[in-house]
Amino acid sequence: MPRLHRACALVGLLLLSQGVLAQKLRLVADAWPPFTDATLLNGGLATDIVSTALTRAGYASEFEQVPWARALLGIGEGRYDVLINAWYNDERTLIGQFSGEYLLNRVRFLKRKDAPIEFNNLQQLHTYPIAVIRGYAYSPEFDNDVALQKIPVHNFAMAVRMLAADRVKLTLEDEYVARHYLARESAKVRNSVEFLPKALSENSLHILVSLKNPEHQKIVAGFDRVIAEMKADGSYARLMKQHGM
Repeated sequence: MPRLHRACALVGLLLLSQGVLAQKLRLVADAWPPFTDATLLNGGLATDIVSTALTRAGYASEFEQVPWARALLGIGEGRYDVLINAWYNDERTLIGQFSGEYLLNRVRFLKRKDAPIEFNNLQQLHTYPIAVIRGYAYSPEFDNDVALQKIPVHNFAMAVRMLAADRVKLTLEDEYVARHYLARESAKVRNSVEFLPKALSENSLHILVSLKNPEHQKIVAGFDRVIAEMKADGSYARLMKQHGM
């Protein structure tokens, strides 16, 4: 029996030396399909990318979905280790350390395919009614332009159906989010609209690791390293394809 104990201890030390037994990280995000959603494949695109990268960096993880305000508060208090889907701002650096960019969010306009609308600057769009989701922030320039004809709606599904019915001339949404919802619309709606080429805004997506975790620098460094490796070896592209992107 003592020999068995020594053998088990030796195996444990070996696993620790190889980084196999690492701390279990508590991942958190709000529902934001297709990026983070507990009902989707592996918790959504962003959750899948982040958990895969952390696993390859030597960390086990578990995911919890909560409202955004609770997720951010939990990172600040140390109840969670990693916020999966964070846009950078200076205020958040007081509670967590940002990784490098691992996804890019592009907010783009959609129009009817038969509408001769072009977008190079917002002034060109002042004559068109635009469906916007009530309470959303799209970009400071767009949000503060009082000459734009903004028609508030409850969600993107309503906005794109109004667009397909020619009740508005434009709507806008993050490109990945729009593609996710368009795939669930009828062919009539889906085939009648298209994206304008130029994006309104771009925001890089990062993980935010709680400063309460003493290994936050190590976690971020490992995550960034593995994301680069995944892009180089093709596994990042395979994950994107699995999620329909």
